[in-house]
Amino acid sequence: MKNLTLIIGGIYGLLSVILGAFGAHAFKKILSIERLESFETGVRYQMYAAIFLLIVGYILKFEASSEKWISILMIAGTFIFSVSIYCLAFQDVWGVNLKFLGPITPLGGLFMIISWAMLIWYFVRVKF
Repeated sequence: MKNLTLIIGGIYGLLSVILGAFGAHAFKKILSIERLESFETGVRYQMYAAIFLLIVGYILKFEASSEKWISILMIAGTFIFSVSIYCLAFQDVWGVNLKFLGPITPLGGLFMIISWAMLIWYFVRVKF
């Protein structure tokens, strides 16, 4: 789980930089300002998650199931949150109605919040 956390953290970071560059340049021409701001929110939170996963991957030993869930919830939550935002931002460009993703986005955010809370609880319990 440690390696997976670090690898996905690296992948999320890499994709955040790539998507951020596209958002700053190429996507400005095809997305409305509102959709572009939404897209940038997805990129920003994906980068926060990348940093989180790299730090957690380095700090945690992943011996307890709660430590594994800290990582799993952040990985899944970020994917659900950011990918749903990306899809919603591009729905007009693609000519599809993806509004059903609107209620799914907060679920990803909730997973991320729970992951942060579990990390705080981990720090409260463990003596370094």
